Parts: sequence; structure tokens; C-alpha cells
Amino acid sequence: MTPRHFLNLSDAGGDAIAAMINDAIDRKAARQGWPKGKPDADAPLAGHTLAMVFEKNSTRTRVSFDMAIRQLGGTSIVMEAGSMQLGRGETIADTARVLSGYVDAIMIRTDDHAKVQEMAATASVPVINGLTDYSHPCQVVADLLTIIEAGKALPGLKVAWLGDGNNVLTSIVEAAGLMHFDVVAACPQGFQPDEAAIALGNGRARVVGSAREAVEGADIVITDTWISMGQAHADTKLKAMMPFQVDSDLMAAANPGAKFLHCLPAHRGEEVTADVIDGPQSLIWPEAENRLHVQKSILRWCFGQLG
Repeated sequence: MTPRHFLNLSDAGGDAIAAMINDAIDRKAARQGWPKGKPDADAPLAGHTLAMVFEKNSTRTRVSFDMAIRQLGGTSIVMEAGSMQLGRGETIADTARVLSGYVDAIMIRTDDHAKVQEMAATASVPVINGLTDYSHPCQVVADLLTIIEAGKALPGLKVAWLGDGNNVLTSIVEAAGLMHFDVVAACPQGFQPDEAAIALGNGRARVVGSAREAVEGADIVITDTWISMGQAHADTKLKAMMPFQVDSDLMAAANPGAKFLHCLPAHRGEEVTADVIDGPQSLIWPEAENRLHVQKSILRWCFGQLG
């Protein structure tokens, strides 16, 4: 059987993403008051092992996937690329073939999106994109769950994005096209998403040059760190980004009851001020926790248990 890979949101589609969110809601509720390490009552992935390959540093992706497979009844193996033969020149394809003989699924967090595509093309087990420089689908499923938990329906929602036209924005735009909400992104010249990324929204996404224009009437305001791992020219980029900082005045231009999201790590005083990220409109801590709950549902989808 051809394995189910989760490299981008469109690999699953809107119906499957909705099924993942519903499954995450149910499993999260069923665990209230339980120790974090206790497996779910049905342990649907008992006996399964997930390999996690990291070419980039990680906190939330590492811990959430590790705990996700444990709560589903399975086990994990965590590998840093620098301590693998991958770090000494073994190819992605050869690594995928070897790991496929040892484990039941592979999650990889890397830089070049072509690497996860090559791994998926070669592996005989499901491959999950834990982050690439092109997209971050697991994060955005957690964002959608957080928005729904806040009492907001996705169809017709307006999401404002501020700052860098990066991998997270690409996945948000892709989600907009699949789940029927609108995205207005405010990005400085030189840091805007390309036309192909905006086209993923099927007409529901656009880019503007003004932070206030993006935020006016928004239900959700999202930003991300401006300087990602390994990026150079930080001073030039920070200067270009400062007009797109999310502060309390900018949040006041959004709809009443608007919420703030940030995938973390955050740099208070750069992309967002402390009074916003630590304030009553911020949902960043439930958003971070929800990485765990959606990883479980993503894993179940990859194993054919959802959708």
C-alpha cells in the first residue's frame, strides 16, 4: 500500500483536516486530569514506532510528537542529523530506505522542502513534515484547533498576518483555501510571499503593504519570529519589519474579541510587544499545547485511522 504522507495540508484535504481537529478535540477532552505520560484508553498506535529526525533545533515539535506517539500507545526514536550518517553525507533517499525497515513512520524537521519530498518518495512508511523552509502544516492544524476552541468558526473568518512572508504563512494560506476563511498578509517589500504561495488560497488570500489595513476587521491576528534559524542580515530585516510589529494599538484595530496567535519562539519587543503576547487576547499557550493534540490526530490520519 502507498503510505499516507503529510508534507502539506493539501496532502490530507479539508475534510481530513476537519476530522483531525474533531479527533483532537475528543481525545483532549478524554484526557482531562490524566498524567501526561498515561496512554489513551484505546492506545490506537500500540506497537508502532515513530522516528524523529532533526536537522533544525526544536522544542515544541520534538516534545509534542514524542508525547503524541506515547499517548497513542507507541514509542519514538529521536535522532539529530549531526549524530547520524545523514550528517556525514548519506543521502536522504538512503536514510529513508533504512529507517523504513526499522520504524513505522518518520517525522523530519529540516530546511529544504525538497528533502521531505525525497524522503516521502523513497520511504515505504508515512513521512511527516515537522517543518521546512516552505511550509509548516503541523503548526497550522494546531492554530485551527485553537481558533475553534476560542469559539470562532473557520468559514468566513478573517485572519491577519503581520511580518515575514514565510513558511507558516504559506501553510495558513493553504488552510484558508481548504477551510474557506480569508487571509490578509501585511509584509514589507522584499519579504512578501511569492505568487505561488498566495495562489494556494484559491482567491481567499492577498498581500497588502500596511499593517493597519491587514488588521482592520480581523478576527485573528498572527505573527511569527522575524529572524528564523540560520538567517543572515538580521539588522536589515529587523529594520524593514518594525512597521509590522503587533502592539496594543494595532490589536485595537481588529474586531472586538479578536485573538492573537504566535507559533513561538517569540521575541518580545520585536515582532510583538509584551503587553500583547502576555495579554488577555493572546492564545499562545493553548496554541502551543495544541501541537500535542493535533500531532496525535495527524499520526492517526497517516496510519489510516482517520479520514
